[in-house]
Amino acid sequence: MAAPRPSSLLLPLALALALATTPRPGHAQDASEEPPAPGVQEILDASPAGDWRTPDPDNTLYMELEGGRVVIELAPAFAPAHADNIRALARGGFWDGLSIYRAQDNFVVQFGDPTEDEDGRRPLGSARASLPAEFERPGAGLEFTPLPDVDGWSHQAGFVEGFPAARAADGTTWLAHCYGVVGAGRDMEPDSSNGSELYVVIGQAPRQLDRNITTVGRVIDGMELLSATARGPEPMGFHEDPARRVPIGSIRLASEVPAGERTGIELLRTDSRTFAAVTEARRNRRDAWYHVAAGHIDLCNVPLPARKTDGS
Repeated sequence: MAAPRPSSLLLPLALALALATTPRPGHAQDASEEPPAPGVQEILDASPAGDWRTPDPDNTLYMELEGGRVVIELAPAFAPAHADNIRALARGGFWDGLSIYRAQDNFVVQFGDPTEDEDGRRPLGSARASLPAEFERPGAGLEFTPLPDVDGWSHQAGFVEGFPAARAADGTTWLAHCYGVVGAGRDMEPDSSNGSELYVVIGQAPRQLDRNITTVGRVIDGMELLSATARGPEPMGFHEDPARRVPIGSIRLASEVPAGERTGIELLRTDSRTFAAVTEARRNRRDAWYHVAAGHIDLCNVPLPARKTDGS
């Protein structure tokens, strides 16, 4: 029987308790004022097994590059039509042999078929050519774990099932464009994406894109392989020279990969006590190096811990 899910109020309650003994923002603290707080790694080392989850193989993509594997977790709760299409594209080998053809500094890398001539583009197979825009979702049915701090881009910021999210006062919720988030490129029309052209945020969180483009998931392992991609020329980082592009060996669903070849990985549940403690440890650094407690954390600066379970 599955363990009961902690309440979505757990994070704000845990943070509220921690705030009772946390210095005010801008208050220089003396090391003698209070005992040292445990660091993030100490908190993670003491975490119970139930605070971790294993990504669903049917919602996990493996991107094979020359330098290693990038693992992407899809977010069907936010973009169900796009997730279905992306699964179909992966099963059909759409991205195999294509490339990362754009790397814009402090913004995104983009991959897919760069062919401009529609007649020359790679066929989509069983995937749909057109999808509805999935920029946001009604809040009903989404277990939202809020942060206590003000978010400049929304009524409230927090997390839904491991993904950084934000919501409006009426409960409308969307995935936020934090580092590592994956989105579906589109043209001018809102419904002009189909999931075949994907991008990954590699720079300062471009939150101005929120609710203007469909976000489909986030990178959970191998992000360094994307962030280190050689930047393309200004202004938008497109590599017109094919020799400068990063070849993609394949993109497959984890469920289509033999069990022995899968990446063993666990993600810290964002509705867990451990996550609340990790967030507060980063929100108010109290180790010896820090002399001023921030008393605030931005959504895109909250750590989302992952740990390997296969010894790699």
